[in-house]
Amino acid sequence: MNLDNLYQEVILDHYKNPLNKTLSKHFDVQVHHINPSCGDEITLNLTLDGQTIKEITWDGVGCSISQASVSIASDLLMGKSLSEVESISEQFVELMQSKGKKTGDEAVLEDAVALAGVSQYPARIKCALLGWMAIKDATLQAVEKR
Repeated sequence: MNLDNLYQEVILDHYKNPLNKTLSKHFDVQVHHINPSCGDEITLNLTLDGQTIKEITWDGVGCSISQASVSIASDLLMGKSLSEVESISEQFVELMQSKGKKTGDEAVLEDAVALAGVSQYPARIKCALLGWMAIKDATLQAVEKR
């Protein structure tokens, strides 16, 4: 099995069996993000515990890329400090902006490296970034609320 097929399987697995896809009733901040170019939508609830993301839950509709990406991000970033979240998110954005020239650091991005191929398709980059931007927005709002 080649790496591209493995990555496709990771994306499809997160799409078919999304992690954290249920909106918690208890949260610090709720955000709703839409990708108007393709209709992807995500509502995301985030809870902080000090400087750590305690919980990320979400619900949404959209393409396999947007739904898999938010599943991956919610799993990867939960339990991380805000500084770790910022660093990991910056690496993911850099991967998405690489136009296929970067593969990403699997030790940092874990399953998110499966989305590296998306960076070759400008119309799909917003799909992959939707959940990450929602988490960034929710994190900033939660910190401001304090």
